[in-house]
Amino acid sequence: MKKLLVVLAFGALASCGNGTSSDATQDSVQAVDSTADAQKENVDSTATAQKNTIDSVKSLTKDQIDSEAAAKKDSIKDTK
Repeated sequence: MKKLLVVLAFGALASCGNGTSSDATQDSVQAVDSTADAQKENVDSTATAQKNTIDSVKSLTKDQIDSEAAAKKDSIKDTK
């Protein structure tokens, strides 16, 4: 009877030690997803800021060219 209890005890210890928990894996996946989302948001905000800067420069350049063209047009009208 003692041998049976010893065998059962070792079996119980072996089965508990070999069990895997999905909690750590799930937490790790959530941490990776969270980090990836944060990085994506950072890249998106940087890209948006760059786009806004380019659009602003484009608009200023267009306004300057339009102004110069209007001034040349007016000077040509004045000479006629």
